[in-house]
Amino acid sequence: MKKDQVVILEKRGVILVSGEDSKDFLQNIITNDINKVSNKNSVFSALLTPQGKYLNEFFIIQNVKGYLLDCSENSSGELIKDLSKYKLRSKVEIEDFSTEFVIGVINDSKFKELQGDLKSNENTITYRDTPIFLDPRNRKLGARIISNLEKLYLTIKKLSLKIIDNKEYYSLAHKLGVPEKGLINLKDQLFGLEANFETLQAIDFKKGCFVGQENTARMKLKNKLRRRLLPISSSEELNIGDEITFNNIKIGKILINQPYPFGLIKVLEPNLEDFKNEILLANNKKCKILENVK
Repeated sequence: MKKDQVVILEKRGVILVSGEDSKDFLQNIITNDINKVSNKNSVFSALLTPQGKYLNEFFIIQNVKGYLLDCSENSSGELIKDLSKYKLRSKVEIEDFSTEFVIGVINDSKFKELQGDLKSNENTITYRDTPIFLDPRNRKLGARIISNLEKLYLTIKKLSLKIIDNKEYYSLAHKLGVPEKGLINLKDQLFGLEANFETLQAIDFKKGCFVGQENTARMKLKNKLRRRLLPISSSEELNIGDEITFNNIKIGKILINQPYPFGLIKVLEPNLEDFKNEILLANNKKCKILENVK
């Protein structure tokens, strides 16, 4: 994506968490530290099961009424349901604003032009009453604009941006190992660390307790992360459930299929470095792990 371009992610979900207990409510359950969130900083975070398995992932942006959660497409209803389980007597309101907000993405170089005096540990600015924040997962994914549609188009016009097909953005995310599509279908099927939430800056192990913290911390401290969700490339169509092999040894399977496939791959016994750059087979179809993965 070039400096003068913008993509619009039309099917994102947006939730507002508000009320006098909203900060403590989120801090007690999400994987990241809500204290990092301010009008100059936004974070990527997740909600896990008590066993440490993935339920949902989202960005958190401060709002005058509370906190906006920018979540996976078509998942706002499920996220509200999952969050509401922990509401109990907390003075919190959880509302779906998905029809009122859209997400735009601009080049990180364009964001640098706008960021002013932001400190190195800050990533969010307010431009004409609209929050714009550098993607905390990977700055190469640019900066996200969260706004209603009318304000977004005014921002695009003011910044002289050209709207391009969002396929370019999704392709870049795939190459960088960020599953923008299909992850919500893996709810309760893989651990947070297997979904790369630590690598994607979604987990703060210093914050204290969160739902699923015990198993997540144990897996990290005892080096028990044996599988990771990794981007796969192939000239052939890959299907969910296809077994991935290397030298006739099963090393994983496809969990997200075309157009941006990901596989849950062993990273120990055998070691990822042994086959990271090699040709693999997914149900006898040639494929490989994308090179940008760390």
